[in-house]
Amino acid sequence: MWEQGFVLAILFGIITCLLVTKIKPSYIFAGAAFIAFMTGMVELKTIANNFTNPSLLTLVMLILVSCALEKTLLISWVSRNISEGRLGHVIAKMSISTALLSSFTNNTAVVVSMLGAIKRNQQHAPSKLLIPLSYAAIFGGTLTLIGTSTNLIINSFVEDAGLPSLTFFTPTLIGLCILVGGVLVLIPLSYLLPNYDDQGHGELPYFLEARVEPNSNLVGRTISENKLRALRKLFLAEVVRNGVSMPSIGPDFVLQANDRLLFCGEVDSVATLQDIPGLTLFGNQSVNGQNFIEVFVSSSASICQQTLKESRFRDRFDAAVVAIRRGHERLDGGLGNITLEPGDTLILLPGKRFESERKAHRKEFMMVSDLDAGTRLDAKTSTGVLLGFATVIALTLLGIVPIIKGLALYLIALIAFDIIHIADLKRRFPTDIVMIVGSALSIAQWMITSGLSEQMGSLFINTFNGSGVFGALVATYLMTLILTELVTNNAAAALSFPIAYSMAMGYGVDPMPFIMAVLFGASASFISPYGYQTNLLVYSVGNYKLSDYIRMGVPISIVYSILVLTLIPVFFPF
Repeated sequence: MWEQGFVLAILFGIITCLLVTKIKPSYIFAGAAFIAFMTGMVELKTIANNFTNPSLLTLVMLILVSCALEKTLLISWVSRNISEGRLGHVIAKMSISTALLSSFTNNTAVVVSMLGAIKRNQQHAPSKLLIPLSYAAIFGGTLTLIGTSTNLIINSFVEDAGLPSLTFFTPTLIGLCILVGGVLVLIPLSYLLPNYDDQGHGELPYFLEARVEPNSNLVGRTISENKLRALRKLFLAEVVRNGVSMPSIGPDFVLQANDRLLFCGEVDSVATLQDIPGLTLFGNQSVNGQNFIEVFVSSSASICQQTLKESRFRDRFDAAVVAIRRGHERLDGGLGNITLEPGDTLILLPGKRFESERKAHRKEFMMVSDLDAGTRLDAKTSTGVLLGFATVIALTLLGIVPIIKGLALYLIALIAFDIIHIADLKRRFPTDIVMIVGSALSIAQWMITSGLSEQMGSLFINTFNGSGVFGALVATYLMTLILTELVTNNAAAALSFPIAYSMAMGYGVDPMPFIMAVLFGASASFISPYGYQTNLLVYSVGNYKLSDYIRMGVPISIVYSILVLTLIPVFFPF
């Protein structure tokens, strides 16, 4: 009995730390697993087996190979073509294409790959598209077993419980219904999103510099003829000629060689400038071909509430901050005197040490994008990368090669053909996810062996005694959904699965409906920007407020939940 109380205290400690501290979830779960090991509740062999779980290794492989997949011309082509047409048509095209891409590779990688192109589209404000992009990626993650890390994590628990592994298409039928219903609701709701294009040029806080090369086609032509007035979210503020600033320039202003053009606007639009022959962007030579990196400050960053000077930013990270953005707020006092806050977007000019130690900065920043228009693979290489991945999936579905072996061979081929590099793998290696999953599996086993999960399951059964097994299913789903919004999707899955499994055993029914309730509940993060990685990515990039997520997320969450709870008993009877 004392052991159950001890485990319960650890669980409360985990939830409390997740809710009220800035400690990374990976550290919290690892700490709890360490306590379990030190107290003799979990054996070292068990912990080692959990960290080499096949589903976890498959997840790691998928994240690593996404380094190549996200550079292919397929994602670039999709990004270019989804922005044409009326807003409703764009939302429909974007949602379906994003969901399909997300179903076969990591949905977070898909969102990161499409952020830049959506921000640069010439027809619709990015704030109209980015939350729908995130929600579509969440829908797509539920289509297959590999669509999101949460599905593979749950499969780890399933296998650990001695149940048959989930198949590639286990969640697909419900996922397709969610995608259709979600998109139908998402289209009209997208018109309620803010249009920050209406804010005008005074609300574009980034500044960029480019120089007119001698002998370029820009020389001797006007601003209007060079179409430098028609750049979306990038406004030509002034021209510096021979050291003299000319802030008031009209469309008939004629450019000369070595003119320095100063732009203000969305910095990601720098890729648009790189497409204009004859312009050289500031910093190209001084950083030896490196590019600006856009990051945003994480909530657990040690530099929060410090100025750049106080944090010794350049010395610590070997990177110079060239711009700061905080939504639409106008900052003043100089870059060095601005107090950094969670969610601030920084434009960095990185040195070699910053590039080599990116993984060490994950607590401080989340990388949004390397602002480099030349990172896409050429057509031949892109085709080879996509065909290789499709072959791995096909061999897996045909039962010829297990997916983990296919992905391992595919990853070796990518390295051998110099498509991705060891440095890319080091940067992308999902250390936090490995720590969370491996530790969570150990904690879940601890809950089961101590009898705590059975006791908690019995408590839920007694609480919903009048509602029967379906009431218990609803309770399981809602518990997982709430935890997802509060403590992130992976943590919610880890905390909910042992209780859901014990409830199924207590009722003496097939555990699959309860497993599906956890699987879909752990992806049901629509109301909070912090519960799911893709929501957090677009939160800062789109200048959103919490009210935007509530206005969009509540109706989506209701429709999503109704579909899930209605369809689970149909496709997975008790």
